[in-house]
Amino acid sequence: MIKTRYFILMLLMGCSNFLFAQAWGGGADNNDLSFGFSFSYVQSSFKIIKQPNWRSPFFDADLNAFATDELIGISSKPLPGFAVGFLTRYRLTDHLEVRTTPSLVFSDRAVTYSYKTPEQDVTKSVQTTTVDFPLQLKLKSDRIGNMRAYLIGGLKYSGTIGSKKDEANTAPTERLLRNVKGYSSYEAGFGFDIYFEYFKLSPEIKLTNSFGNILVADNTPYAVPISRLSLNTFTFSLFFE
Repeated sequence: MIKTRYFILMLLMGCSNFLFAQAWGGGADNNDLSFGFSFSYVQSSFKIIKQPNWRSPFFDADLNAFATDELIGISSKPLPGFAVGFLTRYRLTDHLEVRTTPSLVFSDRAVTYSYKTPEQDVTKSVQTTTVDFPLQLKLKSDRIGNMRAYLIGGLKYSGTIGSKKDEANTAPTERLLRNVKGYSSYEAGFGFDIYFEYFKLSPEIKLTNSFGNILVADNTPYAVPISRLSLNTFTFSLFFE
C-alpha cells in the first residue's frame, strides 16, 4: 500500500512538472501572431568570377599609361559584422509558420588584388550598411520538453544605405570597388527553440547567397578584371520571443 501511494505521488509530480514545462516560453507559441527581436553575428565574403583576360594590366586612357602591373591573383576573405533586427511570426499549422525578420546589418566586404609587383598589392573594402527584408518559412519538429528543432528557408531583399562614391579626379589606383544598391538572395538554415519560463530563445545558423551580379562595372583597375561578384554570408543569430 505504501509503495502504491509512493508510485502515485511520483506520477502526479511527474505530470505536474510536464504540464508546467509545457507552459514555459512566455506564451510565445500560444498565439498565431507574435513578435520578438534578434542579435546576429555576420560573416561575409565574395564569390569571384574573373574575366578571361583578368591578368592584363589596367590601361588608364586619361594618363595614357598603365596604372597597374599584371595581376596574379584576386581573392576575398570572410570579414565579420553584426546585425540587429525585429521578428514577426505567424503560425500556419502546428509545425509550419511564416516569419519576417527585418534587420539593420553592419558588415564589411573586401577583395584582395595581388600583382606581379608586390608593392602594388591592395585590399579594396566595400563598406556598407544594409537593411534586410527577408520572408521565410519555418518548419518545426514536435516539442520535446522545453526544446524543439527547426529548419528555415526563404528569400531576402537587401538595400544599401550610406555607401561611398569616388570623388572627382580620383587617381585610378585609389578608386573604389562598388556594389549595386539593391539585390536579392536565397537563404537556408536550422536552429532550436529553447523555452524558458518567460520567453523563448532561438539560436540559429543560416547561409545566404545572393542572386545575379552585384558588381558595379566601373572602368577601374578593380572592377574591370571581374566578370561577376556574388555575396556569400554566414549568420549566427539569437532570437528572443
